[in-house]
Amino acid sequence: MTSVYESLIIKLANVAELAIQDQGALSPQAKQALVHSTKEFKDAMKKARDFATTLPGGELSVAEQDEVIEMLESLKERKRRQLAEFADKVGNISSTSQQDIKMEVDSMASTPA
Repeated sequence: MTSVYESLIIKLANVAELAIQDQGALSPQAKQALVHSTKEFKDAMKKARDFATTLPGGELSVAEQDEVIEMLESLKERKRRQLAEFADKVGNISSTSQQDIKMEVDSMASTPA
């Protein structure tokens, strides 16, 4: 897809070069080359436009895209907070379990048989 957009500059430069090459009357071959080059540029523009309009979210305006980005960033931050809270809870449970296990072992060792 990127190559389509990169080729636009080359094709436009080719059209411009052919257009200004002969400032006087153009020969039939020069006219044909200019027509061909212009057609290639127009086809590449159509292809680039088609790519742009079929991208997911391509139908959104810039303001709408900014809103979606902002919403996604806030969702990402909320998920990070939830993950950190979960990690804290798991860490607390894990350390509590370790203390309980140690206590059980200690109480069993001090009980006479």
